[in-house]
Parts: sequence; C-alpha cells; structure tokens
Amino acid sequence: MMNDKRQEELIELCQELIRQKSYSGAEDQVVHSMEKKFKELGFDDCFIDEYGNIIGHIKGKKPGKALLLDGHIDTVPVADASKWQHDPFAGEIADGRIYGRGASDMKGAVSAMMMAAAFFAEDTQREFSGDIYVSGVVHEECFEGIAARMISKRIKPDYVVIGEASELNLKRGQRGRAEIVVETFGKPAHSANPEKGVNAVYKMAHLIEKIRQLETTVHPVLGKGILELTDIKSAPYPGASVVPEYCRATYDRRLLVGETKESVLAPIQELIKTIEQEDQDFKATASYAVGTEKCHTGATIEGERFFPGWLYDEQDEFVQGALQGLNDAGINPEITQYSFCTNGSHYAGELGIKTIGFGPSKENLAHTIDEYIEIDQLVKGAQGIYGILKSVLTVK
Repeated sequence: MMNDKRQEELIELCQELIRQKSYSGAEDQVVHSMEKKFKELGFDDCFIDEYGNIIGHIKGKKPGKALLLDGHIDTVPVADASKWQHDPFAGEIADGRIYGRGASDMKGAVSAMMMAAAFFAEDTQREFSGDIYVSGVVHEECFEGIAARMISKRIKPDYVVIGEASELNLKRGQRGRAEIVVETFGKPAHSANPEKGVNAVYKMAHLIEKIRQLETTVHPVLGKGILELTDIKSAPYPGASVVPEYCRATYDRRLLVGETKESVLAPIQELIKTIEQEDQDFKATASYAVGTEKCHTGATIEGERFFPGWLYDEQDEFVQGALQGLNDAGINPEITQYSFCTNGSHYAGELGIKTIGFGPSKENLAHTIDEYIEIDQLVKGAQGIYGILKSVLTVK
C-alpha cells in the first residue's frame, strides 16, 4: 500500500496543512489547500458547507455503506511563538518528526485520511461497495460535534472513523463534556452597610460547598462523571465599595453514557430548591453555557455546551471490522477509549451512528509547545485507515 513516493506525498501534504494557520473561525486557507488536494487526488467531488466544513467524496462502483473519515482542521492558538524551537507554522522536519501547530491535533491525521482514501480508491480501481467521505471540520476546538451536525445532515454516514490521536490504538468510546453555569442573584448595597444588601458571592460560596458534596456518576469503562469548578466571577467588578449583586460559576462536567441534559442538571437544581426553601434571600439558577462564534464563511455557529458520551461493545460488528483491518495492516492495536471529547459526541452520542476512533500520534501532544507528529506514526496511521477501508467496505 505504501511506497516511497506515496510516503513522500503524505509527508508533504501534512507539512502543507500545518503551514496554513487555521485558528477556530479562520480555517479558510487550510480549506483551500484541502480543496486543491482533493481535486489532484481524483476525488469524485468535494463541497464546502455553510459553516465552512470541507468534505471530499469517493464513490465505489457498487452501492453500499457510507463511511466518513472525520477530522477537524481548526487549532488552538499559539500563545507565544518565541517559546517554540521550531516555527509553529513551517512544518519543519527534524529527528523523524514534523513540527507545527496542529501536527498532532490533527492535521497529521487529516493528511493520513485523505491520502489513505485516495490510495485505496486507486488500488481497488474503485471496485468496492459504498462511499468514502473525508471531512475537514471547523470549530471543533470550541464546539465538539456542533459543526459536524451539518455534515451528518448532508451525507448521512453509516460508519464514522474519528481521526483524533490514539497512538494507533482503536477507540470505542469517550466521556462527553458539559459546561454548566450556576448563577446566584443578590441585592446591591454600599459595602459600609452590607446588611442592607444580599451578597451574591456569599450565596454562591454556600452553594459551591454543597455541590462539592454531590456524588458523581461512575461508569465501569469510562470512569467518573467529574464535576469540577473552573471559574467564578462577580458583578459589579471591580466592586468599588458595592456588595455584589451577581455571581457566576462555571463547572466542567464529564459525561457518561446515557446521561441526559435533564439528569445531569437535576442534582444541582435540587440543591438550589432545597437552599431556597431554607433561605428566603437565596436565588440561583443552573443551566448549560451557550457559545456563539463566527465561521470563516461569515455564518454564525451557536450551540449549547452539552456533548454526550458514547461507548460501543468490543464485539460490535464495526469495532471488530475495523480491528480486523488494522490487524491486517500490521498495526495490532489495543481497544481502549478516548480520555477527551471528540466529534464522536455528535455522530455516536447524539445520532447513534456506528463510530470508532483511530489516529496517529500521542494524545498528550495536543495543544503543546513544539507540537509534533512522528513520521512513523503518520505513515502507520495512513496504513491503518487503508486497512479499515479494505475490511469494512466490500471489495470485489
């Protein structure tokens, strides 16, 4: 499947994508690079949707299942390029590694998926059943799965392979993520006469202590449904001798399989109700954060920050089909699960589409200074994707 020429082409594509700075909401240059490459590789068609996602399509000669290779093309920003030993947007090669922002998360994987799909189509002369789609998804770093809704609506995949870094292991699930906003409401007063007001921060402090005592859910595979305070703000700020009338706290909640928007908020809402019955001055609410961002197309993307968890049985037919393909490609992966949130929250968590994860590089290299991907991982990642396509799509 992989020869020297193909390997070089894969490496060059990875470098090209890294060179296109693509912070969330500004992915247009990498989209243009992918569009050009899809055409060069002979994809049957490609399209860019309202949010700016780009999807390439290869048609098999027989009808069959639609398989989506999903990767996001936005990256987190580079806070201080002077701290990098390698230019974050040069795609430099050193010591068997390709360096740059997004190398591991996840332009390396996107390159591997694009090239593996093209090589598979060429080698089989498209004598397979079904359709292959390769996506470059925008705004994933802000909204895991929100932009992906536009893709699933259009192509309706039967299977999805998430290309997030897995160190070449097969992922069958993940915890989800929710951002919970807790607000308390008081009454302003001069701080020289605090008894005339109601201090919203004191009310919040009491509520936070009660929330800390809540027992979180536990799953035998995915672990704990963590509930962790991540920030707190009061108003007015600065106080300037004013008793604060408002306080907002944000919690990161890691979601387990089967948890719903209602079930996750219920324990906090019950606490609020109990405290309100005990204290007539206590007023509070709990809800999910809502994010709004601009896309590079000019469209607005908005979503509630609730991204479900998902998990498939090891014996699921798609999991086993992907495993067989990886073994045939000489990868021999472990079957594990992601420790972080991915677009699988939409495909598997919201829609129940058969989904697995497989990608090159280590999970802990994402968002780091001097981010890189090992060339060996990149090449094996493409070989593994090729193996999955060969196993899952019926080849004549």
